[in-house]
Amino acid sequence: MALSLNFELSDRDLEHFQAAQAKARKAAQGKSEPEIIDCAAKLLTEAQKMQIPGFILDRLLRLDDLIAMLRDDAWSLEADDRERVLSALTYFCDPEDVIPDRVEVLGFLDDAIMIELAVRQLAHEIEAYDEFCDYRQHQAERQGVEPAKVGGADWLSNRRDELVDRMHVRRARDMGVGYGSSSGYASPRASYTRAWRPGMFSFR
Repeated sequence: MALSLNFELSDRDLEHFQAAQAKARKAAQGKSEPEIIDCAAKLLTEAQKMQIPGFILDRLLRLDDLIAMLRDDAWSLEADDRERVLSALTYFCDPEDVIPDRVEVLGFLDDAIMIELAVRQLAHEIEAYDEFCDYRQHQAERQGVEPAKVGGADWLSNRRDELVDRMHVRRARDMGVGYGSSSGYASPRASYTRAWRPGMFSFR
């Protein structure tokens, strides 16, 4: 029998995780971009070896999306935008995370919370990238080619520029409004199929 649990983090709770994030950023100073990405990728690799609750899996899939943003040559984030995503990934380079990952079932709970915070901070980046991937998938299927082989086609680059411009406008508009109340996990895993992206995590 499934058990549904809902919990809410207070401002004080959030301060605790924000402090952990700041500590991790300080510890990650001097690490290169590939090193930071590898830290986050290692978390996904380890998670796939364990039985994890669905609500944590949903967040790990979003972590996979953040990594894919940085690895996707066609998306090609500008330096400032890349730095925003990398900053969100630094927590996963801290070997002393709030709950050790080796703890069965709940070992990734703190990671899921940190991903949730990152998703809210990077909501416009994620929305734009999701639309980019959906567009690439749809157009590739129309042309009878694999999305992974589209590369930097002019039609894709033009769409990418439009989405990035919109992302910047929306981010500037919402700057300073806080985390918000919705993380955008709209579709249940049973029916949600992500468009292709250079990710490494999969449904089980």
